Amino acid sequence: MFRVIGLYLISFLFFLAGVGHFVMDGFFIEAMPEWVPFRPFIVYVSGIVEIALAISLLYKPTRSRAGIWTTLFLLLVFPVNVYMAFFPAQYDVPAYALWLRLPIQFVLIWWVLKVTKP
Repeated sequence: MFRVIGLYLISFLFFLAGVGHFVMDGFFIEAMPEWVPFRPFIVYVSGIVEIALAISLLYKPTRSRAGIWTTLFLLLVFPVNVYMAFFPAQYDVPAYALWLRLPIQFVLIWWVLKVTKP
């Protein structure tokens, strides 16, 4: 039962994060270093990817692969979280929250793998 609740919860969180890329696009664009090209495009595509992953996590035939892709996605966005932690003055978020977010990323990876293993 906890596995099912965890699955729906992580899927919901990813769906919300994906929608957030469109609703709060300015925040996500500013989260990336200025030298990164096509920042708005990357933000919108990553939002679409998060929504697609959220849906794929719920569909049993795609769940296991979606867990792997979600893990890869979390690893790919990790450098942005590190960048934000090193430059907290750019964000309207307490610096400790940005540093706390780094280990939480690995908890999310564990969580995704736990609820999607066959």
